Amino acid sequence: MLALRLVRGTHPVVQLRRLAVATAAAGVGFLLLCTLGYAVGHPAYSSASVLRLLWCALPLAATVQFAVAVARTDPSTRPRPGLSAIGLGPARLTAIAAASTAVECTLGSMIALLFYLHLRGDITGLPFDGAAAELLAADQPVPLAGALTLLAILPVTAATAAGLALRPGKPVPAETAGEQSPPSGLPWGVALLAVGLAVETYAATADSGSDGAPLPAGVLVGWALTAVGLAMAGPGLTHWCGRLLQSVRPGAVRLLAGRVLMDESRRIGRPLGVVCAVGSAAVAAVTLYDPASDDFGPLTGLGATLVLACTTATLLTAALESKQSRAETTEALLRVGAPPNALRTAALLRAGILLAVFVPLTWTVGALAAVPLSG
Repeated sequence: MLALRLVRGTHPVVQLRRLAVATAAAGVGFLLLCTLGYAVGHPAYSSASVLRLLWCALPLAATVQFAVAVARTDPSTRPRPGLSAIGLGPARLTAIAAASTAVECTLGSMIALLFYLHLRGDITGLPFDGAAAELLAADQPVPLAGALTLLAILPVTAATAAGLALRPGKPVPAETAGEQSPPSGLPWGVALLAVGLAVETYAATADSGSDGAPLPAGVLVGWALTAVGLAMAGPGLTHWCGRLLQSVRPGAVRLLAGRVLMDESRRIGRPLGVVCAVGSAAVAAVTLYDPASDDFGPLTGLGATLVLACTTATLLTAALESKQSRAETTEALLRVGAPPNALRTAALLRAGILLAVFVPLTWTVGALAAVPLSG
């Protein structure tokens, strides 16, 4: 009940972000149910059903990442003075954040179930009822236990991830808060990136996807390794972008922009690396796309749209979290006479250096990934 009161009393923009999480959860739930329908309607193609389920893991992971980012920026679960006195300490707020995330994802999953049953023709009296009866195996009964199990995956995973991400941790001493070593994941990220491209190359030498699967499972594994590698390398690359801004006789604006990038490299670097991975996959897909081919259907398009939308929204949410964390510093700079134009210029410098580094990297990885698949 307390979680519901906190949810109802927040700003409309926060409610919009929660609605976006529920919408993404509905899309993932619909994809999972369509995979179940394919398995029920095509019992002889069990391998294709497993591959379709593996493909659903990508939008599911992107939605979980987005849900965690929204939970981190939720003002209703942020520790504030006086809350501990009424029993709302950090641990209780973390539990509320996890519960709110579970409610949002459960709402989306239930909407997906209703929409799925409506398109099958099990729920009538509305427009388009039974419009996809053949595609969703309407002649077979829906395995209710399997459907509910699949729909429970996202709420449980997202709530667990939100709880782990927001769990109370040890405070960083003030004297060492700004003196940490650069993020150490860059070498491992580069290694995983190379391994992922190698796995994609090896998988592309085998037969192409069969039984309705758009690509071999090895390509999916290779792309997943590439995405993890870019996500691990993102904080390190962002940190070195900040160092680059401060090199060669920097002025006050460049020093400010570079220092902010270094301090926020862990917060925005990982979602930036994930967006880079998704962008590289989009570059490879555009390079390989054949208009005459029917390998990529509407469900593949829905999954790709979910991944792109969720990863982009996660990056924007992380940028908002970064801005909120610097609010006191920004106010202090303005109080001592820093011109607002200098702060805007520093923000443009940060965006420019990140685009200059990550856009060519995205294109290069996408082009390398497309080479073995185009043979």
